[in-house]
Amino acid sequence: MRSPDLTTQLLDLAATHGLDLDPSSMSINEMGLDFRVALATTAASSATSPNDSAGERWVLRVPRRPDALKRAEVESQLLDLVGPELSVAVPQWRVQATDLIAYPALPGDPGLTLDPDGAPVWHLDVTSERYARSLGAFLAELHAIDPAEAAAAGVEVRDPDQVRTQWAQDVAQVDAEFKVSPALLERWSAWLAEDSFWPAFSVVTHGEVYPAHTLVVDEEITAVLDWTTASVGDPAKDFAFHHAVVPPDVFAATLDEYVRRGGRVWPRMGDHGAEIMAASPVAYGLFALQSGMAEHREAAQAQLNPEAAAD
Repeated sequence: MRSPDLTTQLLDLAATHGLDLDPSSMSINEMGLDFRVALATTAASSATSPNDSAGERWVLRVPRRPDALKRAEVESQLLDLVGPELSVAVPQWRVQATDLIAYPALPGDPGLTLDPDGAPVWHLDVTSERYARSLGAFLAELHAIDPAEAAAAGVEVRDPDQVRTQWAQDVAQVDAEFKVSPALLERWSAWLAEDSFWPAFSVVTHGEVYPAHTLVVDEEITAVLDWTTASVGDPAKDFAFHHAVVPPDVFAATLDEYVRRGGRVWPRMGDHGAEIMAASPVAYGLFALQSGMAEHREAAQAQLNPEAAAD
């Protein structure tokens, strides 16, 4: 449950950066591991509020830990790069500080949020063909951006061999720090060893494409949020969640639109996405180690050895 004074804290924080916000308009989204996100509308204009007029909706991104902002400058430069290349909107930061990132809200509503008790709430039919093709169109545009330009903006770049090697190193690190299920280790080892899963090219990726990060209107994507994990790497990363939650015919519609607009695929792209999702406990384990927080380490351990957690 939300702390009763959290809204006051966020209002005070926004005010220190010139944003006079209406308390009754604030809603808070706790889904992100790195950032708490809030939305609120500007109140009546005043001499101490230089940011825009009353009634404008704003997004506040508040880092949960100091290290969450390590890539903020890179993310800002990447947004400047991808914004003009995409048909969907991306954030345009107006406040970029060590304690707050803020920008005017983008068109549409998130496809997925959490209720006050932390339960997921869906706001779209993720299995609709309209959403599927909208996703394919967006990813085709994103993946067509020149990787060299993204590299110049400072994002991490890995060729296909480096992507695969990094996964192997990540699995080894997590295995050294946690008690990992033998069944999971066997599955990950088989995935890493089988060439047919892996792409032969790298593209500019968002990194965490799922409905909480896509704003929609009438089941079409209008904006894409949270580019913190963007990189040049495995294109299947941006399809993995969608592949996991929709029927095969819906995923096929996404790929059809993606290919129709110039995207490149390979025979086991969907299977590879399924393995990426199966390896998600590895990413969470790394996050838990980075955060140093006991609650995340305990949660990661439960994911990495689900048989023991069930006993």
